[in-house]
Amino acid sequence: MKIAGFDIGGANTDLAIIDFENDEIKNIEVDFAYLPMWSNNDDLSEVLVELIENICPVSEIDAVGISMTAELVDAYDTKKDGVLDVVRKCEDTFSCPIAYVGIDGMMSKEEIEKTPLKAAAANWIATAQIATLISDNCIFIDTGSTTTDIIPIKNGKECAIGKSDFDRSATGELVYTGTLRTNLASFLDKIEFDGKKYRVASELFAQTADVYTVLDLISEDDYVCDTFDGESKSKTDCAKRIARVVCADLEMLSMDDIVEISEFIHQKQIEQIADGLKQVHQTQGLDLIITTGLGKDILDRPAAELLGLEVKSMGDILTDEECVVAPAVGTSVMMNKYLND
Repeated sequence: MKIAGFDIGGANTDLAIIDFENDEIKNIEVDFAYLPMWSNNDDLSEVLVELIENICPVSEIDAVGISMTAELVDAYDTKKDGVLDVVRKCEDTFSCPIAYVGIDGMMSKEEIEKTPLKAAAANWIATAQIATLISDNCIFIDTGSTTTDIIPIKNGKECAIGKSDFDRSATGELVYTGTLRTNLASFLDKIEFDGKKYRVASELFAQTADVYTVLDLISEDDYVCDTFDGESKSKTDCAKRIARVVCADLEMLSMDDIVEISEFIHQKQIEQIADGLKQVHQTQGLDLIITTGLGKDILDRPAAELLGLEVKSMGDILTDEECVVAPAVGTSVMMNKYLND
């Protein structure tokens, strides 16, 4: 049985197609596409089909599972509106069995229509399915392009205190910071450089993808989102954008200067994630951290190590490509269980 698991985010839509045989995973194939749902949500159906067809004909798919975080984009007046729009588009796209990840498990279309907010930003529920394959007692951190989930697991079940993004932002279980799309001014007040502290310009000048390109921690292929200034994703153009954050340019700062500034910014984002992790660790008393997502080695491992915690990677059981779309993998696994219950 081939099951497609989608994680429909505000900026990226991820896919994992898993071939199950007697409930055992025989093969996993993954893909993703940049789809800004705030402006292009009418393209969702087309993108879902294209992603599958990059791997196999749609006719080979036996069922589809969906998790989402796209409901928060400002194209929708409310999160309820966003959830129901995503559901409608998915139902119009596929004729095979389809269900949605909610905070209490998989949900049918009819169940979602009654309580749509249960499916809002519930993709971390799916990722927890994979983390339990490594440990029944842990905290998993998933840093993607935009956000970081920090979810405790005890006795093989997630035990997050917060169930919505609003609640989790107060418990440390959601840190709204990511590897690609985070505006540097959102977590920086000052940048220390050359013995001085420079206050940052609160503009849409540079994002974290620029920093990690300059530091050679991501490739240009990883930089899937748009740049703030519409220019290229080359290291030089990334450096230009970073220079603007301190009201400078590349005639005032050298590339070595930009690297030094980027290293400072990198450390500050690590500390931002560590702050959320510390809160969850102290609340739950869990010492094993499992990392996944694009930022698992760039941000999550250093954050855990900063706190002196033991770290394992979801990369021990998944490829790096699969780790980047871990919620989609988990969604496919949950859909398989849902069909067999």
